[in-house]
Amino acid sequence: MANAKLLTVLLAFLVISMLATEALARHYQYGNGSLKPYQCQGRCTQRCSKARKTHECMFFCLKCCAKCLCVPPGTYGNKQLCPCYNNWKTKRGGPKCP
Repeated sequence: MANAKLLTVLLAFLVISMLATEALARHYQYGNGSLKPYQCQGRCTQRCSKARKTHECMFFCLKCCAKCLCVPPGTYGNKQLCPCYNNWKTKRGGPKCP
């Protein structure tokens, strides 16, 4: 019974989290081409603010933003809101954009 309650709470948390992310995306208009080039610096500064290698993060974030004109919200994750940013890969197949 305790496992069922825990599962219900976790599912509710997941649904609330997904709804909040979608609401944030609608409010800030995320998606490929949603930014103007001059907005990349500010969005990447926020995106890379907690990165261990801030300079490296900024380099790749600015490169990705210039191509995709989109930077996901927050300092980590949420890449599904910017498909171009999310799908651009390195030669080895890893993520290009932070």
